[in-house]
Amino acid sequence: MNDTRELIIIGGGPAGYTAALYAARANLEPLVIEGFAWGGQLMITSDVENYPGYPEGILGPQMMQDFRHQAERFGAEFVTDDVTKVDFTEHPLRVWVGDTEHTAEAVIVATGASARQLGLESERSLQGKGVSYCAVCDAAFFREKEVVVVGGGDSAMEEAAFLAKFANKVTLVHRRDEFRASSIMIDRARANEKIEFVTPTVVDEVLAHDGQTSAVRLRDLSTDETREIQAQGLFVAIGHDPNTKLFLDQLDHDEAGYLVTKQGSTETNVEGVFAAGDVVDHTYRQAVTAAGSGCMAALDAERWLAAREGHAATALAAPREG
Repeated sequence: MNDTRELIIIGGGPAGYTAALYAARANLEPLVIEGFAWGGQLMITSDVENYPGYPEGILGPQMMQDFRHQAERFGAEFVTDDVTKVDFTEHPLRVWVGDTEHTAEAVIVATGASARQLGLESERSLQGKGVSYCAVCDAAFFREKEVVVVGGGDSAMEEAAFLAKFANKVTLVHRRDEFRASSIMIDRARANEKIEFVTPTVVDEVLAHDGQTSAVRLRDLSTDETREIQAQGLFVAIGHDPNTKLFLDQLDHDEAGYLVTKQGSTETNVEGVFAAGDVVDHTYRQAVTAAGSGCMAALDAERWLAAREGHAATALAAPREG
């Protein structure tokens, strides 16, 4: 008995679940190895107000539950565990969860990316309660409030400038006096009267009142002195890391570890392996763009499988000599 599936999807976020929905409706009966941290970064997001179809907004975890249930309704099967090893050197493609091996003709990698964190316990406990990693996602919740942005690259400058459209004051904190950001981005941020630069300084603690972020304790690295400033929001903009470690020795990737796909496609350098969501996107990183690329990956995989089956059928039907 051949237990090889047509499709395995690795990852359980907007990209993985959308790919599962499309694949399941195409009768591919996908196996979704969603990981222990299923739901991705939406699981540490409180209110989501910018995803189409939820006019009143929705909690991030609830939205991921909705995505998952919709895919499950059409026959997607789920394994809530982490992939530990893959072998894409030959077909069928092999994927392991611990000692359990799964095989498939096609695989979609949708393992997402993780926002780098400061490593503070108070930061972790206040995620979705004033602590955020995405200004585009959450800035509108901080109208006429005071916020802190941590970081020194272009992303931090962009986050600060975007937040300044909503907040009364934005304090940009960086551990060094020099910035990694481009000169033009620094100049734009400095020209904004709502943005104050505080360097060389780090965040020592995130303080809360009634379960919500209320202030941030800063430490000056040149004097070691600490002070507290009022802030209803803390935006950490120190970068993201794609969750691609398992695949780097087999799939093409850029210097930062993001997977590289063929232009105009979700195909990777390995036949039958596709990539979607934040593993390939270091620009937009939105739930809606991840979902869109998950749809693309499922369609690409379906077409690839159909073409492969067509070639096999043609070969079987061809007259044989002798």
